[in-house]
Amino acid sequence: MPEDIAISHPQPLGRLERVDLRTAWPSEAQDFTPWLAKDENISVLAETLGMELEVEAQEKDVGPFRADILCRDTDSREQESWVLIENQLAQTNHTHLGQLLTYAAGLHAVTIVWIAQPFRDEHRATLDWLNEITDERFQFFGLEVELWKIGNSLAAPKFNVVSKPNEWTQEAGEGARQVGSGSLSAIKQQQRRFWERFSSLIEKQGSSVKLAKPKAQHWIDSGLGKSGFKLSAGLNSHKKQIHVELYLSQDDAKPHFHLLKQQQSLIEGSLGVNLDWRELPNKQASRILAILTDTDPTDENDWPRQQDWLVGMLVKFDEVFRPIVHELDATDWQPDDEPDEDDPEETGREP
Repeated sequence: MPEDIAISHPQPLGRLERVDLRTAWPSEAQDFTPWLAKDENISVLAETLGMELEVEAQEKDVGPFRADILCRDTDSREQESWVLIENQLAQTNHTHLGQLLTYAAGLHAVTIVWIAQPFRDEHRATLDWLNEITDERFQFFGLEVELWKIGNSLAAPKFNVVSKPNEWTQEAGEGARQVGSGSLSAIKQQQRRFWERFSSLIEKQGSSVKLAKPKAQHWIDSGLGKSGFKLSAGLNSHKKQIHVELYLSQDDAKPHFHLLKQQQSLIEGSLGVNLDWRELPNKQASRILAILTDTDPTDENDWPRQQDWLVGMLVKFDEVFRPIVHELDATDWQPDDEPDEDDPEETGREP
Protein backbone atom coordinates (compact mmCIF):
# COMPACT_ATOMS: atom_id res chain seq x y z
CA MET A 1 0.00 0.00 0.00
CA PRO A 2 1.41 3.46 -0.93
CA GLU A 3 2.64 5.36 2.12
CA ASP A 4 0.82 8.61 1.17
CA ILE A 5 -2.67 7.08 1.26
CA ALA A 6 -4.47 7.94 4.49
CA ILE A 7 -6.97 5.57 5.98
CA SER A 8 -10.20 7.33 7.00
CA HIS A 9 -12.14 6.33 10.08
CA PRO A 10 -15.83 7.03 10.63
CA GLN A 11 -16.61 9.86 13.04
CA PRO A 12 -18.24 8.74 16.28
CA LEU A 13 -21.92 9.61 16.47
CA GLY A 14 -23.95 10.57 19.50
CA ARG A 15 -27.36 9.27 20.49
CA LEU A 16 -30.42 11.48 20.77
CA GLU A 17 -31.93 11.47 24.24
CA ARG A 18 -35.34 12.86 25.11
CA VAL A 19 -35.36 15.33 28.00
CA ASP A 20 -38.23 15.76 30.45
CA LEU A 21 -39.92 19.08 29.67
CA ARG A 22 -40.16 19.97 33.35
CA THR A 23 -36.38 19.94 33.77
CA ALA A 24 -36.19 22.99 31.50
CA TRP A 25 -39.55 24.55 32.31
CA PRO A 26 -40.76 23.63 35.82
CA SER A 27 -43.74 25.97 35.45
CA GLU A 28 -45.78 26.44 32.31
CA ALA A 29 -46.80 30.01 33.17
CA GLN A 30 -43.59 31.19 34.84
CA ASP A 31 -41.03 29.41 32.65
CA PHE A 32 -42.30 28.04 29.35
CA THR A 33 -44.53 30.93 28.24
CA PRO A 34 -41.91 33.67 28.89
CA TRP A 35 -39.28 31.51 27.18
CA LEU A 36 -41.44 30.98 24.09
CA ALA A 37 -42.31 34.69 23.86
CA LYS A 38 -38.67 35.65 23.27
CA ASP A 39 -37.83 36.49 19.66
CA GLU A 40 -35.19 33.77 19.26
CA ASN A 41 -37.62 31.11 20.51
CA ILE A 42 -40.85 32.17 18.85
CA SER A 43 -38.90 31.99 15.59
CA VAL A 44 -38.47 28.23 16.11
CA LEU A 45 -42.23 27.83 16.35
CA ALA A 46 -42.75 30.21 13.42
CA GLU A 47 -40.48 28.12 11.22
CA THR A 48 -42.47 25.00 12.05
CA LEU A 49 -45.74 26.73 11.13
CA GLY A 50 -44.38 28.43 8.01
CA MET A 51 -45.20 31.87 9.42
CA GLU A 52 -43.38 35.00 10.57
CA LEU A 53 -44.56 35.66 14.11
CA GLU A 54 -44.28 38.89 16.07
CA VAL A 55 -45.30 38.72 19.73
CA GLU A 56 -47.89 41.35 20.63
CA ALA A 57 -48.83 40.39 24.18
CA GLN A 58 -48.57 37.77 26.91
CA GLU A 59 -51.45 36.79 29.17
CA LYS A 60 -53.98 38.48 26.88
CA ASP A 61 -57.57 38.61 28.13
CA VAL A 62 -59.99 37.02 25.67
CA GLY A 63 -63.50 36.71 27.08
CA PRO A 64 -63.42 35.08 30.53
CA PHE A 65 -60.01 33.48 29.94
CA ARG A 66 -56.45 34.70 29.50
CA ALA A 67 -54.50 33.48 26.48
CA ASP A 68 -50.81 32.68 26.95
CA ILE A 69 -49.33 34.50 23.92
CA LEU A 70 -50.90 36.66 21.22
CA CYS A 71 -48.92 37.18 18.00
CA ARG A 72 -49.32 38.61 14.54
CA ASP A 73 -48.34 36.72 11.41
CA THR A 74 -46.36 39.53 9.75
CA ASP A 75 -46.00 37.50 6.56
CA SER A 76 -49.75 37.44 6.02
CA ARG A 77 -51.50 39.69 3.49
CA GLU A 78 -54.16 40.33 6.10
CA GLN A 79 -53.30 43.26 8.33
CA GLU A 80 -55.10 41.83 11.36
CA SER A 81 -53.67 38.32 11.19
CA TRP A 82 -53.83 37.17 14.82
CA VAL A 83 -52.08 34.04 16.03
CA LEU A 84 -53.07 32.94 19.53
CA ILE A 85 -50.87 30.40 21.32
CA GLU A 86 -52.13 28.30 24.20
CA ASN A 87 -49.51 26.29 26.10
CA GLN A 88 -50.08 23.12 28.10
CA LEU A 89 -47.05 21.20 29.32
CA ALA A 90 -49.18 18.16 29.94
CA GLN A 91 -51.66 15.92 28.19
CA THR A 92 -54.42 17.83 26.39
CA ASN A 93 -57.75 18.15 28.22
CA HIS A 94 -61.30 19.37 27.66
CA THR A 95 -60.76 22.55 29.68
CA HIS A 96 -58.12 23.88 27.31
CA LEU A 97 -60.18 22.85 24.31
CA GLY A 98 -63.07 24.92 25.63
CA GLN A 99 -60.76 27.89 26.12
CA LEU A 100 -59.61 27.66 22.51
CA LEU A 101 -63.19 27.88 21.29
CA THR A 102 -63.78 30.89 23.54
CA TYR A 103 -60.72 32.60 22.06
CA ALA A 104 -61.91 31.96 18.51
CA ALA A 105 -65.33 33.45 19.35
CA GLY A 106 -63.75 36.47 21.01
CA LEU A 107 -61.31 37.35 18.22
CA HIS A 108 -63.61 36.56 15.27
CA ALA A 109 -60.66 35.78 12.96
CA VAL A 110 -57.63 33.99 14.31
CA THR A 111 -55.10 31.19 14.00
CA ILE A 112 -55.17 29.04 17.13
CA VAL A 113 -51.99 27.16 18.09
CA TRP A 114 -52.40 24.61 20.89
CA ILE A 115 -49.07 23.32 22.24
CA ALA A 116 -49.12 20.30 24.54
CA GLN A 117 -47.43 16.98 25.33
CA PRO A 118 -48.95 14.61 24.48
CA PHE A 119 -52.09 15.13 22.34
CA ARG A 120 -55.00 12.83 23.04
CA ASP A 121 -56.52 11.29 19.93
CA GLU A 122 -59.95 12.82 20.54
CA HIS A 123 -58.49 16.33 20.80
CA ARG A 124 -56.46 15.90 17.64
CA ALA A 125 -59.62 14.71 15.89
CA THR A 126 -61.54 17.72 17.24
CA LEU A 127 -59.02 20.17 15.79
CA ASP A 128 -59.21 18.35 12.45
CA TRP A 129 -63.00 18.62 12.58
CA LEU A 130 -62.86 22.34 13.43
CA ASN A 131 -60.59 22.94 10.44
CA GLU A 132 -63.14 21.17 8.25
CA ILE A 133 -66.24 23.07 9.38
CA THR A 134 -64.87 26.61 9.84
CA ASP A 135 -64.20 29.11 7.07
CA GLU A 136 -60.93 30.81 6.16
CA ARG A 137 -61.18 33.19 9.13
CA PHE A 138 -60.09 30.40 11.49
CA GLN A 139 -57.18 27.99 11.51
CA PHE A 140 -56.36 25.43 14.20
CA PHE A 141 -52.95 23.87 14.80
CA GLY A 142 -52.03 21.19 17.31
CA LEU A 143 -48.36 20.83 18.17
CA GLU A 144 -46.46 18.54 20.51
CA VAL A 145 -43.32 20.02 22.03
CA GLU A 146 -40.26 17.89 22.77
CA LEU A 147 -36.76 18.43 24.18
CA TRP A 148 -33.77 16.46 22.88
CA LYS A 149 -30.04 16.43 23.58
CA ILE A 150 -26.92 14.49 22.59
CA GLY A 151 -24.65 13.48 25.44
CA ASN A 152 -23.89 16.51 27.59
CA SER A 153 -25.14 19.03 25.03
CA LEU A 154 -27.78 21.62 25.80
CA ALA A 155 -31.34 20.45 25.29
CA ALA A 156 -32.95 21.64 22.03
CA PRO A 157 -36.70 22.14 21.49
CA LYS A 158 -38.63 20.48 18.68
CA PHE A 159 -42.25 21.15 17.66
CA ASN A 160 -44.20 18.42 15.86
CA VAL A 161 -47.40 19.31 14.02
CA VAL A 162 -50.13 16.78 14.83
CA SER A 163 -53.12 18.72 13.48
CA LYS A 164 -53.30 21.48 10.89
CA PRO A 165 -55.74 23.24 8.55
CA ASN A 166 -56.78 21.15 5.58
CA GLU A 167 -55.08 23.36 2.99
CA TRP A 168 -51.93 24.06 5.02
CA THR A 169 -49.78 21.15 3.85
CA GLN A 170 -50.80 21.60 0.24
CA GLU A 171 -50.26 25.36 0.17
CA ALA A 172 -47.07 25.40 2.21
CA GLY A 173 -45.63 22.51 0.25
CA GLU A 174 -46.59 24.02 -3.09
CA GLY A 175 -45.14 27.35 -2.06
CA ALA A 176 -41.84 25.73 -1.14
CA ARG A 177 -41.77 23.81 -4.42
CA GLN A 178 -42.45 26.97 -6.39
CA VAL A 179 -39.67 28.87 -4.68
CA GLY A 180 -37.26 25.99 -5.11
CA SER A 181 -38.14 25.34 -8.75
CA GLY A 182 -38.48 28.96 -9.81
CA SER A 183 -42.10 28.36 -10.84
CA LEU A 184 -43.47 31.46 -9.13
CA SER A 185 -45.55 33.60 -11.44
CA ALA A 186 -43.64 36.15 -13.48
CA ILE A 187 -44.99 39.08 -11.46
CA LYS A 188 -44.08 37.39 -8.16
CA GLN A 189 -40.55 36.66 -9.36
CA GLN A 190 -40.26 40.28 -10.44
CA GLN A 191 -41.48 41.57 -7.07
CA ARG A 192 -38.90 39.47 -5.26
CA ARG A 193 -36.12 40.79 -7.53
CA PHE A 194 -37.30 44.34 -6.92
CA TRP A 195 -37.10 44.01 -3.14
CA GLU A 196 -33.78 42.15 -3.25
CA ARG A 197 -32.24 45.04 -5.17
CA PHE A 198 -34.02 47.53 -2.93
CA SER A 199 -32.62 45.84 0.21
CA SER A 200 -29.11 45.88 -1.27
CA LEU A 201 -29.46 49.60 -1.99
CA ILE A 202 -30.54 50.27 1.61
CA GLU A 203 -27.56 48.31 2.94
CA LYS A 204 -25.06 50.07 0.65
CA GLN A 205 -26.25 53.45 1.87
CA GLY A 206 -25.66 52.42 5.46
CA SER A 207 -29.17 53.46 6.46
CA SER A 208 -30.47 52.78 9.96
CA VAL A 209 -33.66 51.42 8.36
CA LYS A 210 -33.91 47.66 8.93
CA LEU A 211 -36.01 45.82 6.38
CA ALA A 212 -37.78 42.51 6.61
CA LYS A 213 -36.53 39.69 4.40
CA PRO A 214 -37.36 40.36 0.71
CA LYS A 215 -40.24 38.18 -0.48
CA ALA A 216 -42.35 37.64 -3.55
CA GLN A 217 -45.04 40.15 -2.59
CA HIS A 218 -45.95 43.75 -3.34
CA TRP A 219 -44.57 45.29 -0.12
CA ILE A 220 -41.67 45.16 2.30
CA ASP A 221 -41.86 46.22 5.95
CA SER A 222 -39.62 48.01 8.42
CA GLY A 223 -40.27 48.40 12.15
CA LEU A 224 -40.28 51.61 14.13
CA GLY A 225 -39.43 50.11 17.49
CA LYS A 226 -42.94 50.53 18.88
CA SER A 227 -45.77 48.04 18.75
CA GLY A 228 -48.68 49.14 16.58
CA PHE A 229 -46.53 51.12 14.11
CA LYS A 230 -44.83 49.86 10.97
CA LEU A 231 -43.26 51.48 7.94
CA SER A 232 -43.47 49.84 4.54
CA ALA A 233 -42.65 50.44 0.90
CA GLY A 234 -45.16 49.18 -1.65
CA LEU A 235 -45.79 48.60 -5.35
CA ASN A 236 -49.07 48.92 -7.24
CA SER A 237 -48.74 47.74 -10.81
CA HIS A 238 -52.44 48.20 -11.56
CA LYS A 239 -52.52 51.86 -10.52
CA LYS A 240 -49.00 52.53 -11.83
CA GLN A 241 -47.68 53.87 -8.54
CA ILE A 242 -45.32 53.16 -5.67
CA HIS A 243 -45.62 54.36 -2.08
CA VAL A 244 -44.12 54.57 1.39
CA GLU A 245 -46.49 54.43 4.34
CA LEU A 246 -46.85 54.47 8.08
CA TYR A 247 -49.28 51.69 9.02
CA LEU A 248 -51.06 52.06 12.36
CA SER A 249 -52.66 48.98 13.91
CA GLN A 250 -53.99 47.61 17.19
CA ASP A 251 -56.65 49.09 19.46
CA ASP A 252 -55.12 52.58 19.67
CA ALA A 253 -54.71 53.06 15.92
CA LYS A 254 -57.47 55.71 15.70
CA PRO A 255 -56.30 57.86 18.63
CA HIS A 256 -52.75 57.66 17.31
CA PHE A 257 -53.91 58.61 13.82
CA HIS A 258 -55.76 61.69 15.06
CA LEU A 259 -52.84 62.77 17.24
CA LEU A 260 -50.56 62.55 14.22
CA LYS A 261 -53.12 64.38 12.08
CA GLN A 262 -52.95 67.29 14.53
CA GLN A 263 -49.28 67.58 13.55
CA GLN A 264 -49.94 67.31 9.81
CA SER A 265 -48.31 70.62 8.87
CA LEU A 266 -45.18 69.87 10.88
CA ILE A 267 -44.90 66.30 9.54
CA GLU A 268 -45.50 67.19 5.89
CA GLY A 269 -43.13 70.15 6.15
CA SER A 270 -40.41 67.91 7.55
CA LEU A 271 -40.97 65.29 4.84
CA GLY A 272 -41.33 67.83 2.04
CA VAL A 273 -44.40 66.11 0.58
CA ASN A 274 -48.18 66.15 0.92
CA LEU A 275 -49.40 62.92 2.49
CA ASP A 276 -52.50 60.83 1.89
CA TRP A 277 -54.15 60.53 5.34
CA ARG A 278 -56.45 57.50 5.41
CA GLU A 279 -58.28 57.06 8.68
CA LEU A 280 -60.28 54.04 7.43
CA PRO A 281 -63.10 54.71 9.92
CA ASN A 282 -64.72 51.31 9.40
CA LYS A 283 -61.47 49.42 10.04
CA GLN A 284 -59.23 49.06 13.05
CA ALA A 285 -56.13 50.19 11.16
CA SER A 286 -55.20 53.55 9.61
CA ARG A 287 -52.61 54.50 6.97
CA ILE A 288 -50.51 57.56 6.15
CA LEU A 289 -48.94 57.42 2.69
CA ALA A 290 -46.58 59.24 0.35
CA ILE A 291 -47.40 58.16 -3.21
CA LEU A 292 -45.45 58.49 -6.46
CA THR A 293 -47.88 58.22 -9.39
CA ASP A 294 -47.39 57.60 -13.12
CA THR A 295 -44.80 54.96 -12.24
CA ASP A 296 -44.79 51.40 -13.56
CA PRO A 297 -43.20 48.93 -11.10
CA THR A 298 -43.01 46.32 -13.88
CA ASP A 299 -40.64 48.52 -15.94
CA GLU A 300 -37.27 47.22 -14.78
CA ASN A 301 -35.42 49.91 -16.73
CA ASP A 302 -37.06 52.47 -14.42
CA TRP A 303 -36.25 50.60 -11.20
CA PRO A 304 -33.20 52.72 -10.30
CA ARG A 305 -35.33 55.90 -10.25
CA GLN A 306 -38.19 54.18 -8.38
CA GLN A 307 -35.90 52.64 -5.79
CA ASP A 308 -34.02 55.90 -5.24
CA TRP A 309 -37.35 57.57 -4.46
CA LEU A 310 -38.45 54.75 -2.16
CA VAL A 311 -35.15 54.70 -0.28
CA GLY A 312 -35.13 58.46 0.21
CA MET A 313 -38.77 58.57 1.32
CA LEU A 314 -38.50 55.54 3.61
CA VAL A 315 -35.45 57.06 5.34
CA LYS A 316 -37.32 60.36 5.75
CA PHE A 317 -40.36 58.56 7.16
CA ASP A 318 -38.13 56.77 9.66
CA GLU A 319 -36.37 60.00 10.70
CA VAL A 320 -39.57 62.06 11.01
CA PHE A 321 -42.04 59.56 12.43
CA ARG A 322 -39.80 57.54 14.78
CA PRO A 323 -39.37 60.24 17.48
CA ILE A 324 -42.99 61.38 17.12
CA VAL A 325 -44.65 57.97 17.48
CA HIS A 326 -42.51 57.11 20.50
CA GLU A 327 -43.97 60.14 22.29
CA LEU A 328 -47.59 59.39 21.40
CA ASP A 329 -50.02 58.64 24.22
CA ALA A 330 -53.42 57.47 23.03
CA THR A 331 -55.10 58.92 26.13
CA ASP A 332 -54.17 62.43 24.95
CA TRP A 333 -56.78 62.30 22.19
CA GLN A 334 -60.38 63.18 22.98
CA PRO A 335 -62.79 62.65 20.07
CA ASP A 336 -65.00 65.65 19.49
CA ASP A 337 -66.49 64.75 16.13
CA GLU A 338 -68.12 61.67 14.69
CA PRO A 339 -66.20 59.94 11.87
CA ASP A 340 -67.08 61.02 8.36
CA GLU A 341 -69.39 58.34 7.01
CA ASP A 342 -68.39 59.20 3.44
CA ASP A 343 -64.73 58.36 3.94
CA PRO A 344 -63.66 55.46 1.69
CA GLU A 345 -63.12 52.10 3.31
CA GLU A 346 -60.05 50.01 2.59
CA THR A 347 -59.32 46.42 3.41
CA GLY A 348 -55.54 46.57 3.67
CA ARG A 349 -52.57 46.81 1.39
CA GLU A 350 -53.63 47.25 -2.20
CA PRO A 351 -52.34 44.69 -4.67
